[in-house]
Amino acid sequence: MPPKTSAAAPRNRTAQQPAEGSVHAVSPMRLSYLIGQLDRIVSRRLSETLARHGLTLPQYTALSVLRARGRSSNAQIAERSFITPQAANEVVKTMEANGWVMREADPMNRRVVLLSLTKAGHALLGECDAAADHVEGAMLDDMDAETAQKLHALLHACVRNLRAA
Repeated sequence: MPPKTSAAAPRNRTAQQPAEGSVHAVSPMRLSYLIGQLDRIVSRRLSETLARHGLTLPQYTALSVLRARGRSSNAQIAERSFITPQAANEVVKTMEANGWVMREADPMNRRVVLLSLTKAGHALLGECDAAADHVEGAMLDDMDAETAQKLHALLHACVRNLRAA
């Protein structure tokens, strides 16, 4: 028979702080909670770092998408940057005004405008990549290269699995 807990033990203990002598094991944090917590911390740190370069996180993401995918429409930028089309419009306006991107008509569909990086956009992205590398380096600080590569592969698999579901 399991030992009884004291009747005087407070009832408002959280799952992280079981009563002394309790038979209840501490449940580990849900993986989805840890991923969300990591996302918020990484977003905050990246935003702080990118601000020193005059760039927001959505702008950095959009510039990165353009570099990886090449010319893209506003709708594609929005989808791949995890922002609404309306937010993407504002991001693109600012990036164009700063000379980081240029617009041109899609030769296949004249109603679609394609965006591409300018030389200034490429240069800024290079500076910001170094800043992002610093944030990622801090996150992976106590991991060896093999573990960091394994984490990268596992997270990529998680994204792929959920997209396919």
